[in-house]
Amino acid sequence: MPITITNAMPTSFKVELLQGTHNFTASTGDVFKLALLTATATGSGTYGVATTSYSQLGADELPTAGGYTRPGITLTSVTPVASGTAAVCDFSDATLTSVTFTTCGALIYNSTDSGAACAVISFNGDYQVSAGNFTIQFPTAAAGTAVILIA
Repeated sequence: MPITITNAMPTSFKVELLQGTHNFTASTGDVFKLALLTATATGSGTYGVATTSYSQLGADELPTAGGYTRPGITLTSVTPVASGTAAVCDFSDATLTSVTFTTCGALIYNSTDSGAACAVISFNGDYQVSAGNFTIQFPTAAAGTAVILIA
């Protein structure tokens, strides 16, 4: 059975926000990482609202090879702000250079707090790169578009 990914803010993340687990403040907050998942047919897990932690990825994370290194890309956090009546979080875009792999999605997680899952991202199919650059370009930090949005 192939890997299944649904764009989601995990339920556990919502609870952890109310418990004060995550600090997205730039330079003084927690360390957040983005782990890439394998190609659709290579993986076998299901990821979405029920995903609680980085440790759930197991063999579904890309291996350390082809320019990708486990446990993922360290993200540079941008201090959360208000956008209308919503709170939004953003990260600086991240680029891996001269890489070769196929991925179908990613998990943003808090590496400071035992790998707690923050966001599951589907690429809506496999994305292949061969000896090229792979850029994670985060959407505008605004209501309706931010990668992490609380409305």
